[in-house]
Amino acid sequence: MNLFSPLTVRAVTLPNRVGVSPMCMYASEGGFVTDFHVAHLARFALGGAGLVIAEASAVHPRGRISPRDAGIWSDEHIPGWRRVAEAIDAQGAIAGIQLGHAGRRAAVREPWRAGAPLDADDAAAGLGGWPVVGPSALPAGPGFPVPEELSVAEIARSVQDWGDAALRAVDAGFRFIELHGAHGYLLHEFLSPVSNRRDDAYGGDLQRRLRYPLEVVSAVRSAIGPGIPLSFRMSCVDGAEGGNELDDVIEISRQLLAAGVDVIDTSSGGITTDRSTDTRVRRGFAFHADFSRRIRDEVDAVTATVGFIVDPQQASLLIERGDADLVLLGREMLAHPNWAHHARIALGDTSHASWNVRFGSALGPRARTLARLSESGETPLTRFER
Repeated sequence: MNLFSPLTVRAVTLPNRVGVSPMCMYASEGGFVTDFHVAHLARFALGGAGLVIAEASAVHPRGRISPRDAGIWSDEHIPGWRRVAEAIDAQGAIAGIQLGHAGRRAAVREPWRAGAPLDADDAAAGLGGWPVVGPSALPAGPGFPVPEELSVAEIARSVQDWGDAALRAVDAGFRFIELHGAHGYLLHEFLSPVSNRRDDAYGGDLQRRLRYPLEVVSAVRSAIGPGIPLSFRMSCVDGAEGGNELDDVIEISRQLLAAGVDVIDTSSGGITTDRSTDTRVRRGFAFHADFSRRIRDEVDAVTATVGFIVDPQQASLLIERGDADLVLLGREMLAHPNWAHHARIALGDTSHASWNVRFGSALGPRARTLARLSESGETPLTRFER
């Protein structure tokens, strides 16, 4: 098992174990994808990634993180997403999509505007907010609105929203579905005792806090059928006082797998914006790999790890040593969309055979010329040194 060996999950085989993590681009209008999304996501498939996961796409309008978020709450969104999936497939990668609902962390500005809750100025600009919802009437942090506590009937309708969105995703051509259950969004809010203070069947002990996520998993698995892999992005520690720890998440993972999840995508934090008791994981290279390894070992799950994976040898060792079955890169791919191809070269495959033939046929001779010039001691500045 190595970075460029195939990975089969259910009826889908990823051509390699390099994936592109879903990244919100805040480039949609009314939830609709644009030419930007096609170009943005297809370039990673051209760049050699085996799996490309499109950004968190809201299953309900009020589940958008920001007004510019992508959506999949309507059949009208399907044609745009189909263009994206077809563009990824055409370059040999597996097209995936992350389904999401931001819960009490919805209705905020883009990150370059500090991610603050939308206000009257945004409303005047046509980017007004909307009522946010959650398992309990507890705000995400100081300055955030108090969410409306979902009723049992609203929870049932929400479960249906997830299932309907999954049907649309399959109709659009996606062959890998991920549920966003991390970073303080709605599924995570139900799982965490920090945000879920309900005293009914959907809150209290861990088993009751699991009820809504398990119902969502069941609805989505029923919608996508037995052949498509289902991933669940998990905050493996809440990083907040009184929150879930890894032992809790291991039990959550066991039950998710029993309900139809195949892949646990390991992340951390996000349950609150209040950092006064912040115990999140320190960011460092591959800083979620300990989580993915332990879940992989104890739950016998396929795991993905993400977080400052930047070096080909680092990524390869994560796979070879059993820390994860799949490595996901986000910002590194934004900086280096051909990362997977260059990783092959760094790990010893200099054939350029993995590149699209339109690129490989030109880059092979280029590499040989560069090698010859290097051997002769020539550099790009040689002529200026004479």
